[in-house]
Amino acid sequence: MTEPTDEPAASQSTDLTANSPSGPREKILQAFPAFRSRNFRLYFLGQIISMIGTWLQMVAQGWLVLEMTGSAFWVGVTAAASTIPTLFLSLIGGVIVDRYSRKTILLWTQTLSMSLAFILGLFTLTGHITIPVILVLAFLLGCVGAVATPAIQAFLSEMVDRSQLHSAVALNSAIFNASRVIGPALAGLMISWIGTGGAFVANGLSYVAVIAALLAITTTAVPARNEHENPLQSIRDGISYTWRHPLIRMIVLFVAVVSIFGWSFMAMLPVVAKQTFNLGASGMGTLFSAFGLGSLSATFFVSMSSGKVRPSAMVVGGILTFAVALLAFTFTPNVPLALFFLFVSGLGMLSAFATMTATVQRLVEDRYRGRVMSIYLMVLMGLMPLGNLQVGFLSEHFGTAIAIRAGALVTIVATLFLIKSRKEISRSWDEYQASSME
Repeated sequence: MTEPTDEPAASQSTDLTANSPSGPREKILQAFPAFRSRNFRLYFLGQIISMIGTWLQMVAQGWLVLEMTGSAFWVGVTAAASTIPTLFLSLIGGVIVDRYSRKTILLWTQTLSMSLAFILGLFTLTGHITIPVILVLAFLLGCVGAVATPAIQAFLSEMVDRSQLHSAVALNSAIFNASRVIGPALAGLMISWIGTGGAFVANGLSYVAVIAALLAITTTAVPARNEHENPLQSIRDGISYTWRHPLIRMIVLFVAVVSIFGWSFMAMLPVVAKQTFNLGASGMGTLFSAFGLGSLSATFFVSMSSGKVRPSAMVVGGILTFAVALLAFTFTPNVPLALFFLFVSGLGMLSAFATMTATVQRLVEDRYRGRVMSIYLMVLMGLMPLGNLQVGFLSEHFGTAIAIRAGALVTIVATLFLIKSRKEISRSWDEYQASSME
């Protein structure tokens, strides 16, 4: 496919550290300019603590459901309940984010998430926890997240200067991936020490950090409210623009396939840990952390290779690396080797997804940015419930290894089809550019 070029302004940003001393601090600031912003430093610290807590709850919740039911299907259903609101509410969340203060939205959503974590912990610690209670609370947390996720993406531009935005986006991704490493490993230990209920309470406490950070952040940005614009028409315009744009359309469709058939294996890791490798809670956390460590490594790999590797090569190579490593993971009975394959799959997956996200951000027109990113996030996260349901169903009837292999094979076929279609995609992109200039 034809590679889109960066906007000229992106390469003309002022180097704030060109004449600065080359000490360790300045080297870090040169590598990560967003840390020059006090607001972003506060956000980074608070958010990484909160995200570690979120992974605590996600892993503990899957483990608790498996212990209560012994069913891979119900593990998948529970994972789906927490992500399915994204499918239906992301676009509405984007409208809310454009109309009200992003900081206020984040304060409310983080407070609500904290309350739901405490409620789940209370039910568990008192012995009144049931599968319906878990499903309802997971669904409500997903509803909150459908608003919070686009709000976070939009709030980044209010915390830093435009020249620091690219760095802020990359570091925000690093928060997610670093917490993916620490959270599951910590979850395994905490489940062993204080049980799943204690892990849920610990997640609730972790929200104090991000709420305190948000209260300390000061911004002067006033969001565009668009009070007289019909929300439904605005959503339709965003969908229409996304579909007309050949490269964005291709990325969104490809992300949909990988989200359903590739990423869904994560919901089955508690089952694999317990039934395949005979691991306890701490061993399960190690499996999650291996994938997360690969993902975290990908964040820096993508940053260092920016401009040196074609985006299409990064996407295709990353997804194929992920899928092949995931296939190998399902065939090994050896835990160290399984950890290695999970690390490689995480490296491949996040290399591809970080590249696709950055490409969408670079291609979209500013007036459609919020709506297009909400559509992208809806497909990326909102279709995961379908993946969780299908992998849970296949695991229940054919075994977890077969279910994960099937998803990996579908992902490989989709990637090969993408490679085969590159000339047609390139031609459509050239026609779109030509029509835009008329």
